[in-house]
Order: sequence, then structure tokens, then C-alpha cells
Amino acid sequence: MTLLSHPFPTPRTTTTTTSTSFSSQILRKPFLGARRLGQPPPPRLNCAPIERLRPKAGITAAGRSKPKELVLGNPSVAVEKGKYSYDVETLINKLSSLPPRGSIARCLEAFRHRLSLADFALVFKEFARRGDWQRSLRLFKYMQRQSWCRPNEHIHAILIGVLGREVLLDKCLDVFDDMPAHSVPRTALSYTALINAYGRNGDHETALALLARMKDDRVAPTSLTYNTVINVCARGGLPWDSLLGLFAEMRHDGIHPDLVTYNTLLAAAGARGLADEAEMVLRTMLEAGVLPDNATHTYLVDTFAKLGQLDRVSELLLEMEASGHLPDAAAYNVLMEAYAKAGATKEAMGVLRQMQAAACIPTAATYSILLNLYGRSGQYEDVRELFLEMKVGNTAPDAATYNILISVFGEGGYFKEVITLFHDMVEENVEPNMETYEGLMFACGKGGLHQEAKVVLSHMNQKGIVPSSKAYTGVVEAYGQAALYEEAFVAFNTMHEIGSVATVETYNSLLYTFARGGLFKEAQAILARMDGAGVQRVDDTFNALIEAYCQGGQFEDALKAYVEMQKSKCKPNEWTLEGILNVYCIAGLVDESKEQFQEIQSLGVMPSVVAYCMLLGVYAKNDRWDEAYQLLEEMKTNRVSNTHQVIASMIKGEYDDESNWQMVEYVFDKYNSEGCGYGLRLYNALLEALWWLGQKERGARVLSEATKRGLFPELYRQSNLVWSLDVHRMSVGGALTAVSVWLGNIHGRFKRGDDLPNLATVVVVRGEMEKSSVTRGLPVPKAVYSFLRDNVSSSFHFPGWNKGRVVCQRSQLKKLQLSVSDSTTDATEATDLVPLINTGFPQPGTRIHTAEFNSDGESGTDDESLSSEKEAELLPI
Repeated sequence: MTLLSHPFPTPRTTTTTTSTSFSSQILRKPFLGARRLGQPPPPRLNCAPIERLRPKAGITAAGRSKPKELVLGNPSVAVEKGKYSYDVETLINKLSSLPPRGSIARCLEAFRHRLSLADFALVFKEFARRGDWQRSLRLFKYMQRQSWCRPNEHIHAILIGVLGREVLLDKCLDVFDDMPAHSVPRTALSYTALINAYGRNGDHETALALLARMKDDRVAPTSLTYNTVINVCARGGLPWDSLLGLFAEMRHDGIHPDLVTYNTLLAAAGARGLADEAEMVLRTMLEAGVLPDNATHTYLVDTFAKLGQLDRVSELLLEMEASGHLPDAAAYNVLMEAYAKAGATKEAMGVLRQMQAAACIPTAATYSILLNLYGRSGQYEDVRELFLEMKVGNTAPDAATYNILISVFGEGGYFKEVITLFHDMVEENVEPNMETYEGLMFACGKGGLHQEAKVVLSHMNQKGIVPSSKAYTGVVEAYGQAALYEEAFVAFNTMHEIGSVATVETYNSLLYTFARGGLFKEAQAILARMDGAGVQRVDDTFNALIEAYCQGGQFEDALKAYVEMQKSKCKPNEWTLEGILNVYCIAGLVDESKEQFQEIQSLGVMPSVVAYCMLLGVYAKNDRWDEAYQLLEEMKTNRVSNTHQVIASMIKGEYDDESNWQMVEYVFDKYNSEGCGYGLRLYNALLEALWWLGQKERGARVLSEATKRGLFPELYRQSNLVWSLDVHRMSVGGALTAVSVWLGNIHGRFKRGDDLPNLATVVVVRGEMEKSSVTRGLPVPKAVYSFLRDNVSSSFHFPGWNKGRVVCQRSQLKKLQLSVSDSTTDATEATDLVPLINTGFPQPGTRIHTAEFNSDGESGTDDESLSSEKEAELLPI
């Protein structure tokens, strides 16, 4: 049978046992006006008898939750200023504050003849919005007794709606039944309100009975009435044929189905998985001249998406184009979004091309869907190309588009590109919103872009926008990634001053700020403040605390924090286990390190490159060459992770040439997306392994890659007064690599004859511990101090004015420069102060690193006996 004159093909398959021909007949039935004489009425659907209009026993008890118990008295919610007229607003507030036994008559006396029924309707709507059925009913009962404000049908319908939402169906029916007694005629409006009250509580049988009673009372249903009944029955699980029967009855009664009618049927077909029937409804809708809206396309796409037949939606859109029913951009967007949810990138892009071929101009929302899809897939180059196409094609990006791009590139590690997008957004006069600022601050925090974070914060201040907690957390993190401790703490305090409440993420960001530098005392202070504010500790809190103690050389405290974490509700994760592995490795406990590594493996988790490098470092440092080589080989032959293979091959020296080194750079770029926090862990562990394996030149190259990517920004400082190296956030191997590179730079300056500073200093500790003499016994200070004295000059010492630095004064630097000048007179002697070379891997059993750097007996007291004049001179530096 030909369904429609519309040139759509007949559906190819039937998805259910429902008779397609019957559906076709119902939908194709010609429009009928008034019933002709002698013509039989349309078949009546099975429904409850008219007498059964009282709710079923289970509806109030089980159909919905109990009505809200409201206590009349002072209102907790005042009406919004300016929303209503002064009289209406005053009456609402007075009624809201009326005591439980307060007189409504006295309350309304001042408004006699000043308020119309339309004004009272607004009062009822406000109470309906609040769900305040008790006040609504009290006011209604009062009005019924007054001649000047007797409720009309509109107010009855509003009250029925309020009571229906609160599952008070008996009261709904009482209000409805009492209407004739109060000389209020019942029309389709009140019937529809009652039908909706029963329908929203799942009683479609009573809704059908009310429709029948309505017709018996010769009240003509409207399209709203039928739409309500069809919707109620569709949600009540009525068979598809019965829904079509209602549709036919609607048309037989001379009522034109509208957009809501067709959308309701489409939703019902979709819920039942009836793809062919949904397609048929769409065809009938188009033939009737009813234009689809966004909801239409959503229902259609949802239907076919559930059945895995989205391609049929594309075909339908093509047919609509060919027949002159050109879909709008929203139709394509809904289909595109469905493909995007399924991760079907190619098909989603195909929708864009289909859209363009149909001369339908894509909107900003269209491109936003695709940009987000490509971004989630990691196809950043495609994101850039698509954004360029968008701008060239004169589709102006909106704030939502920029927010997606900022999120995509921020998550992908392209932090500086995020800032470029912000400047582009400002130039295009697109107003940023809070989501924009939060995305920007997230990227700045993760990427350590503290200068850029400051610029964005200034822009917000100029616009009079108060940064949210999330935005301020990004600022704190940005400063922390650059080891700008004071600035991070000032930002944290400013956040409190402006009334922005610090979240657990804010506290954790500040904890990590101090933790990465080993400032465990400062971390303890923040933890105490966090506990004082009643902020619950989470796994990240304990992870930061463990890292603070570990980097600060407080290994027992780190293990105690781990035990405390296990006792709390926080479950240790992979990051935690790596943190404990780092504790054992720095402490030089080989067997415990090995057990911890095996514990990570026992969880079914592949240990990260960081974990492998930590264990490699402790094996090499303790001359456990057999185990080191086995671990390196295990890492290199890893079949799951290419990054493990590349890093292991790099450590062995297989990627030293420029062409192969690009693979190493690619891996480092990939890790860049994890942010600066992870980058510090990665490079510290890698430099540790390379140093103890004797691959010092390779380590210097890796350090250069780290600084190129914005890590360790505090590392080098040079001025006329001081040459500084800051290694307080580095591992021992990383610190010694950095010192070696720094000494090489100094050697170059000596040879060039550069002016000498007043002081050369290596910062090994920051924070409160700078004041403590126990600092020199910590791993990094101890190793750096011994290395400088043993390899460069005994003039390097811990000054009395700062225990966190190893310094050399100008006079001693001058002697060192002269010795270098003398040694370079012979070209063959022109070597660096500390040569950076890669040594061959030792044979198993070889003893190289037999002990840690030993500073026993070298307390440096002699070197610290500087005159008070010298101390005063150096202190400002």
C-alpha cells in the first residue's frame, strides 16, 4: 500500500509484531470534520468506567511521594522583587508570612476590589511554583465565599494542577466536582487539568475515562486535551495501536494534530523501539505541513540510535532535502551529536559535509560538537583545521566554542595555545564567562603559567568579575608549579578575603605546591588550617603529604602518613604506591623498594615509567647491576606501552642520534599533557636513573628537554650580584646533573672572562628548613655539598645566614677562574670543571657506588667562620 503521496520510500523492515498496515491506515486516515449523519462513531478505546474517577488505592501511597508538609509562618523564600505588580507582590509576601491560624480575610481586606482575578491567578501560580498547596487551598476556599473575587475556571485549573503535583487526587476531584455548585462552567481547560493530574501520577485509565466523560458532557476536547491524553497513555505503556487509535479519534473530532502531538507519538515510538513507525509518523507530519523542531529530530535520532541505525536518519534528512523540506541546522546537529556520543568521528564529519552540500549554514553549535569530538579523540591538528574552517566560513565562534577549545587544549597539554585562544576571544569581542575563566586558570595551573594567570586575573578584575573557587585554585597551582611559594600563599589568602571559599582542591593544590619542594613544615601548617576549616581530607591530600615528607627527607613521617591514610576512608591509589616507592628508593632501601614495585604489579596495574626509573636508580646506586639490567630489559620489551620501550632504549643510548631522538621528544611531549606536577616526577626519576647508571651526558640532554618544556623554571638565575642554581625540587641524581651543567656554564664564563658576581650559590632547601642546621644531612644538600667540594673547590660551604644554600664567595671564584685560565693555556687541557660523559654499563658484580656521599667530619664549621662583616655583606643577596 502506498503510504503517502510524499516521495519517501516504504519502510523496509518491521521491527515489531505491530501491524504496519494498520498504523498506516490510522496515520493516513483523511481529515474529518463533524460526524456525518448515520456515520458510526470511531471505535472507543478500552478505558475505565466513568464512575471510577476516584484514584486507585495505590496511587497516593505508591504512585508518588507523599505531599510536602508545609508549616505556615515566616516564609523562607521571598518573592523576587519586580516580578509582579506591587499589590500582587505584597499579597504573596503577606500570605507567605501568615501564621497557621492567621486570618486570610483580614489579610485580604486591604486588597478588596484592588486585585483582579488575573492578579489572583498570578498568586496561585507563584504558590504552584513553590509547591505550596496548603496556602493555595486556603486562599481558594476563602475566595469561593466572596463575591468580589470568586474563582473562575482558570484559577480552578491552576489549583487542580498544584494538587495533582502533590498527589492529592481526591482533592483535585473535589475541586472539579464542586465547580457547577459555584456556578463555574467546566470547559476543556478544567477537564484537561484534571486529566493531567491523573496522568502525571500514572493513572492513564482514569485519564481515558475523563476524556469519555468530557465528550458525554458535550465538552469539546482541544488539541491540548488530546496531547495530554496521548502523552499520559504513552508513558503508561498503552500499546502502540491504542495510541494510534487516540490519534485517529482526535482527527475524527475535527482537531488538527499539532507539533506536540507528533512529537509525543515519536517519543512513544522511540521508547518502544519502533523505528518504522517513527519514520511513518515523520512522513505524516511533513505531509500535514507541520514543521519539525529540535525535539522532533531528537526523538527520531534517539529512536534509531538505540537500534544502531543512525544511517537511516541521514537517509531521511536526504529525502527531506530532495522533497523540499530542507532541515534546519538543529536537525543536523542532533544527528551529529548522536554520532559524537558514539565516538563516530568520520560519520559526524559526514553530517557536516551533508549539511554544507544542502546549503544549510552550520552554526557555532555545529562546529562545537565536532571540535569537542576531535579534542576528546586527541586529534588536535584536526581541531585546529576545523576551527580555521569555521572562521574562514564566516561562522562566528561563540563563548561555548571557545570554552570547548580551551578545555580541549588545556587537557591536551597545549597550555600556551589556551592563552592564545583567550586573546583571540577578546579580539573577536566574544565575552568570556566563568566557564572560560575557570578553563583558562586550569590550563595555567596545570602548565605553570603564573604570568598568564596573573593577566587573566587582572582581566577579571577589570570586568568586575569575582573569581570562583575553581579559578583561584588554578592561580594557586600556577604559582606553585613555578615554586613561587609566597605568591601562591598570597593568592590563597586573597581568595578568603574576597569571600571565595577554598575547596579541598584548593587546599590540595597548596599542599602540592609545598610538597614538591620538600617544604614539609609549611605543608603541615596548611593541613592544620584545612582541618580547622572542616575540609575533609581525600586521597590527594595524603599523597601530597607523603611527597612533602619524602622530598624533605622525613622518611618515617612519610610512612606514618601512609599508615594514617590506610586507617582513614581514603583508599591508596597508584600515585600513593609510587610515592611510597619513592620513599624507599631515596632512603636507599633496595629490598623494600623491590617489594613496593611488586605490590604495584600485583594490583594488575602496569608500573609507570616513573616507577621503573625509581627502581632502576636505586638498583644502580647500590651496584645491583644484574637486577638493574633485567628491569631495563623488561621495560624495553614491554609490549603494551611504546613509551616504556622508547625511554628504556634512550637510557641504553640507542636514540642518541638526532633522527631517533625525535621519538624521545615525542614521548616527552605526550607526557606534557599530564601537566607540570607529573613532569617533575618523571624527569626527577629519569635523571636519577641516568646519573647512577653513569649516563651523565644523556642526563644533561634530558634536563635540557625538561627546561624547554617549562619545568624547573627556578633552576638558573644570573645577575651581576649572584650566579644561582636552585635544585631544591630535584632528586639527588637530578640535582647532581643540574650542578654539573651549571658548572659547565660557569667554566664557559671563566674562559670568556665574564665579570664575577659577589656570590655563586646552589639552593638546596627552601622554607622554614633554611634556618635549621640539620638541613645539611638531608639527601640533596648532603650530595650537592660533597659533590662540589670533591670535584670543584673546598671553598663551597653552608653559610651561617642560610642553611639551605651551598655558596662560594667572589674571592674564591676568582681563584677558581685563575686556575681555569692556567689550565686552558694548553688546548689539550681545556675541559669542563666536571666532565659530562656517558660511561659504559658496568659488568655485574662491579662495585662503583659503594656508599653515599660522606660528609662525616666535614661539618663545614671552619668554612662558616666568616667575619660578621662578610655575613652582613652577603645577607641582602
